[in-house]
Amino acid sequence: MTNHKPLPWGGVGVGLFCLLLSSCGLYNKYERPEVVADGIVRDPLAQNGALQTTDTTSFGNLPWRQLFTDPQLQLLIEQGLEKNPDLLNAALNVQMVNEGLKVARLAFLPSVVFSPQGTIAKFSDNPSTKSYQLPVSASWNLDLFGNLLNAKRSAQMQLMATKDYQVAAQCGIVSGIANLYYTLLMLDRQIEIVGDMEQLTKETWEKMQFMHENRVGYRSTAVQSAEAAYYSVQAQKVDLQRQVREMENSLSLLIGHPAQAIKRGRLADQSLPSQFATGVSVQLLNNRADVHASEMALAQCFYDVQQARSRFYPSITISGTGAFTNNNGMVNPGKMLWSAVAGLVQPIFQHGQIVAGLKVAKLQYEQAYNTWQNTVLKAGNEVSNALVTYNASAEKGKLDTKRVEVLRKNVEDTKKLMESSSNTTYLEVISAQSNLLNAEISEVTDQFNKMQAVVNLYQALGGGAK
Repeated sequence: MTNHKPLPWGGVGVGLFCLLLSSCGLYNKYERPEVVADGIVRDPLAQNGALQTTDTTSFGNLPWRQLFTDPQLQLLIEQGLEKNPDLLNAALNVQMVNEGLKVARLAFLPSVVFSPQGTIAKFSDNPSTKSYQLPVSASWNLDLFGNLLNAKRSAQMQLMATKDYQVAAQCGIVSGIANLYYTLLMLDRQIEIVGDMEQLTKETWEKMQFMHENRVGYRSTAVQSAEAAYYSVQAQKVDLQRQVREMENSLSLLIGHPAQAIKRGRLADQSLPSQFATGVSVQLLNNRADVHASEMALAQCFYDVQQARSRFYPSITISGTGAFTNNNGMVNPGKMLWSAVAGLVQPIFQHGQIVAGLKVAKLQYEQAYNTWQNTVLKAGNEVSNALVTYNASAEKGKLDTKRVEVLRKNVEDTKKLMESSSNTTYLEVISAQSNLLNAEISEVTDQFNKMQAVVNLYQALGGGAK
């Protein structure tokens, strides 16, 4: 009777099968963890409580062309999207990360090397010996424990996050151009107001000069104060003109052009929405590119943890070589030589590097989660600020409009009283004109703040990506 010893490969197969079962968790896909999203936007009117909304259409989903209808502004945005260097660099970052993803995908394929060799040897008076080899070698790493798979998934998440940052950069460019454009319109209107006040203070100065020269007891100090008020308004106009130049320079830089004058419309001709369907909470997670990018960074860290775990398992490599050779000149003509090798490497002691790598990957995952949660809260904070700014500016604008109406009448009445009565002093006239100028400037600022709040709300809700 013959005794048959079991082949050792059976035990190896059982061991590999057990390892595969224990490593099933290495193939898990990322699932979104719990995050605080409900109630992150504060009601702009109520003292306490979150904004409640059942809107299904988000204001942040509006294409920028539907929101910014001014033809000159649309042209500037198009130029910015085409030439802004930050946006161009964001597109290049996407291309670079995409190349890294291609490398991660190709890692599943065997590596092939062709390394021809030739040798000529001569010993003493013996004839020279010529040998050659034309080998082609291939090596294939079997991804039984998800090392390559998780590396590929991590690269995919990195690519998605990079694309999100590109979208966020585009959103920032659109919003930045719009804010600078509306700032220029505000300054233009303020210069018009100051120009009208400049003419009014000049007329007041001339009237006081006339009264000083033709009315007994009318002091020269009144003329001097009126003259100083006129120069003060002129100085304010110069300051506004300086601000216009600075805004034009900033806007030119944003659209990738040298500093130049910016063609634009008028503040009174602008039309922006006044009703907002914000679509907050969970929808906000999907709309804002930077929030989504933070989550993709979290997913990337998740797969990095999986990859760190896979390093505890063995790596299996199959190598093969085929060569046409004359075997050091002994075989002529040459013949084919084949060889194949399978190797298994199981890490046992790596100076704590594998354990430390897993711990670091887990800690980085926790950091990414904290960053993601903070990005969500920050997004809600920005929406809340934009909403409260719009409502406050709208309310303040109504009050400033009433104040302007009262002060215009006050200026007219004080001028009449000054001309007809000695009880009204020059200080009352100058004060009334100064108050009117400040009120008109404030009224225009309120209009601008409303427009800026709309732009900021659009950006806070993830708009500008369409």
